[in-house]
Amino acid sequence: MSEFFNWEILATFTGASVATAILTQFIKKPLAKIPTQLVSYIVALIILVLATATVGSAQTWSEWLIAPLNAILVSVAANGEFTAVNRFIPNNGGSEDTAAE
Repeated sequence: MSEFFNWEILATFTGASVATAILTQFIKKPLAKIPTQLVSYIVALIILVLATATVGSAQTWSEWLIAPLNAILVSVAANGEFTAVNRFIPNNGGSEDTAAE
């Protein structure tokens, strides 16, 4: 594999949830007034729509309607991924930084 991410990988549940978790962590500080779970959902929806459009896996309008529901699943998985990883990292300076703030 010559790339870490490509559109085919981002169109999968695993690829979308990992990308959502990473991007949410990078952009949540500037968007501190917006709940992190909402940021995570919006990021997941954008990733899924772009990946679906690029890969061409949705041929009818009914297949596009499922994207918001899939974004919920990806967002919840991404939030859970970050929380699970954060449990194994020693707490730095006493601040608890979780995706579900």
